[in-house]
Amino acid sequence: MAANLTLIAPLAALAFGALALGGGVYETVLVDRVWPGNPAVIQPRRGGLNRGVFWILAHPPFELALLVSLWLAWGYPSARGWLIAALGVHLASRAWAFSYFIPNARRFETMGDLTDAQRAQADRWVRLSRVRPFITIVSIVALGVAILALARST
Repeated sequence: MAANLTLIAPLAALAFGALALGGGVYETVLVDRVWPGNPAVIQPRRGGLNRGVFWILAHPPFELALLVSLWLAWGYPSARGWLIAALGVHLASRAWAFSYFIPNARRFETMGDLTDAQRAQADRWVRLSRVRPFITIVSIVALGVAILALARST
């Protein structure tokens, strides 16, 4: 039973990570292409998307599953390092999100139409945001390697 849980937790983390990656790709490919020119797209009070609802529901289960995976697999050195890497990369991306992306996104969501200076800030936000799905991929790949190591060990 313990071996099953040791594999189930990182598989759940992988599923939640894939969900977060999908949301990030959706935002990058579709939403971020238009909102700097039409900020109402991301302004809920103007009928736009409320991106926060998705992200508030997507990240905590991923983080919890990563933490549980690491705890359950601590006794498997071949997987432990990869799980630490997956969690570390994810936490670094969350730190970047909390220090830059979230405060600025909330600011853009409450503005009206953007001035030229605000548009330049929005364009910078979009350019930097394109990196985030790739960071998620790094975390997912590390998690996948850990799952393979666990599958061989259990």
